[in-house]
This record gives sequence, structure tokens and C-alpha cells, in this order.
Amino acid sequence: MGAEEVMPLTPENNTPPSMSYPAVTDFLRSGLFRWAGDANSFVGDAYIELVCSPNNPDGAIRDAVLSSGAGKAVHDLAYYWPQYTPITRRADHDIMLFTVSKSTGHAGTRIGWALVKDREVARRMTKFVELNTIGVSKDSQLRAAKVLSAVSDGYVDGDASRHRLFDFGRRKMVERWRMLREAAAASGIFSLPAETSGRCNFANETAANNPAFAWLRCDREDVEDCAGFLRGHKILTRSGNQFGADPRYVRVSAVGKECDNETNEAVFDETDDEEDAAEAAPRRNDHEVHMSTGAAGSEEE
Repeated sequence: MGAEEVMPLTPENNTPPSMSYPAVTDFLRSGLFRWAGDANSFVGDAYIELVCSPNNPDGAIRDAVLSSGAGKAVHDLAYYWPQYTPITRRADHDIMLFTVSKSTGHAGTRIGWALVKDREVARRMTKFVELNTIGVSKDSQLRAAKVLSAVSDGYVDGDASRHRLFDFGRRKMVERWRMLREAAAASGIFSLPAETSGRCNFANETAANNPAFAWLRCDREDVEDCAGFLRGHKILTRSGNQFGADPRYVRVSAVGKECDNETNEAVFDETDDEEDAAEAAPRRNDHEVHMSTGAAGSEEE
């Protein structure tokens, strides 16, 4: 059985899959499945197709590309929350994965959940968790339930005076993406995917897509390793080659805490040499961008 990723890994596309899928698949060394790469080029009926939507690292909305009675599609919806993307349609897939790490920022709680239509598949998934971790921490379950309950209570009866997590999160993401786009445009050497928007059924308004991560490209001809170049400017990112993509691309995190943003402030100015870059990095000006390199509470995934 082939474990499939929906994103093509062609040089022209440059929107690779989540870096953990092939690594975990290869690590398990299962005799039941293997990593088979691009779902668009897969031939066969038996498969597991992994659909990460919004995609990590570029935030694009993805759909399953394969269709077979013998195949299964697993939709990873870790980032399908209104602070990151417009909720344009009801999620109604056979297997859907979620996590409090990205929905509320409580990564340290280490709790995720799945909505599964097939009772037998759900039973097998539960058994796997039982064998793999001897169950799930009750403390973590109680904390996650309390957090999600508090978030839900903020939207009861449409009372706008309540504290609303998703509204707060969306304002933060809009501001961070505004700063990043302005900085990238002013630099003259960095480019980002075009901004997209859609009608958000949750917020009942048109909203822009503000992904948890930015898929940033360095367009300077003499820079082949964008992550290394930015590291020299005291900006930590994940290289595109960690996602099987061109190293001129990097993933920049936009979901850190404010203190992280202050620590990792940087200037996306084009400089002639490393000495100029070191002098420019701490300076505040119109090109400054405050971006984090880690998810709140835990290392980003």
C-alpha cells in the first residue's frame, strides 16, 4: 500500500508536502505500506493519500487527487482554523485530523483528535494509540477539554464583548503578514506567494489567507542557500531542502509569541556583505519585520 502525498514535488511547483510525512513513514519501516511520493503520478488502487490543507509550508488549500474504492484519504486539517484561512466550506471527509497545537497554541499539551466516519477504522486507530503510548494522558485530555470549552464559550449567543480566541488570532496574523509582505517588498530580493482571500463562513465576511508559515523565496542571484543567508542576518528559518524543495526557499514561522518576535526582529534589507548585514539587523526602520521561528509552547512541526 503506498502512502501518498497530494502535493507534486516538481521544481516548477515549489510547494512541497509537510516534512514529517515521508520521515515518519520511512522510520516506521512497516511491511504494510511505504512512502510513494507524488499522488499526481501514482498508479494503482491501494493507497493512503495524505491531504494537508491548508498545506504546510505554503498554506495553500488542497484537495484529494486520487479516487479508488480500495484507497483511503486522510485529511490533515491542523491549520484549518479561521485565524489562518477563510473557512469556506464544511469539512466532511472520511478521516480528519486536528490538534490543539495549531488551533489554540497549546502545543505542550500534546493532544490531537480525529473525526472518523468508519467505526472500524476508528477502532483500529484507537488501538494503535493504545499500543503506541498506552493511552493518552488524562491531565492533557482535561486541559485540552477546558481550553476548547473556553474558546467555544466565547462565541455563545453572539456576544461580541466576550474574549474570542479566533478573532484575536486573526487580527494578530493579519498584522504579522502585513509586516512581512511590506518587508519582503521593500527588500527587493525576497518574494512571497500572492495573497488570496475567500468568504469565511465562520466570520461571515471576506477574509484573507494568513498561513501559519510563509513560503519565502530569495531572488538574489548570488544566494543559493536562503536559510544560510538569513541565518547570517540572525533570522532562523527551515530550508526548502528539508521539504524536498529548492534551497532558495525557506519556511518562516508566523505563529510565535510576542517575546519571540521581539527577539527575532530582523531587517530584510539587501546588503553588500556580512558586516553590513550584522550592522543592519538590530536597527529599527520601515523595513523591519517581527517574525517568530517557533510555535507557541513547543518546537514547530
